[in-house]
Amino acid sequence: FYGESQALQGVSLQLEAGETVCILGRNGAGKSTTLKSIMGLTPPRSGEVVYEGKPVQGWPAHRIARAGIGYVPEDRRIFPGLTVRDNLDVASYQRKANSAHWTVDGLLKKYEMLGERADQDGATLSGGQQQMLAVARSLMIQPRLLLLDEPNEGLAPVIVQQIGELIDDLSRTTTILFTDQSVRFALKHAQRAYILEKGQVVHEATSDELRADQATQDRFLSVA
Repeated sequence: FYGESQALQGVSLQLEAGETVCILGRNGAGKSTTLKSIMGLTPPRSGEVVYEGKPVQGWPAHRIARAGIGYVPEDRRIFPGLTVRDNLDVASYQRKANSAHWTVDGLLKKYEMLGERADQDGATLSGGQQQMLAVARSLMIQPRLLLLDEPNEGLAPVIVQQIGELIDDLSRTTTILFTDQSVRFALKHAQRAYILEKGQVVHEATSDELRADQATQDRFLSVA
């Protein structure tokens, strides 16, 4: 709910460890709210959010993050006035030192786009660079599940390709749930898809099945 306005009417979905799954739907279908509800930012008034066998609905967002769920919001939320390095470092606060698969130096080395701008104010980066920083920052909590909300919003095609490569790379070690407006992009980088309409799951399929099902795409995803 947002106040008394109910945004999600019947969302039921499941991810197995190691899967990459996408949520599709028209604007206002409830995609972003679904991710926020998992993350505890819009706590559900009924139903359950179960993560690794434990119900986490009602937990504050910071506790859910510490449990191993990373979240990259649609608007990225880069901290202005902090350098790229500082944006990464602040996300490691209170992390267990011996659990660090991802480190600041390791991420700056892995993603050269960020390493070359390590001392630059994060707020002055381009949209694509900020998106890469937002994803890298989410990795600092060592997530086992990563939630990405519209990772390609407003980005140039060449950057969209890089984000796709990033999702493919991370999917080797991390379970991923992401939303996207582009059906082609989503089905290329996800194994399964859920379609939302008016806050409800109206269709579930593998990426191959949905790619071949033009009638379902036209019914639930066409903007015509």
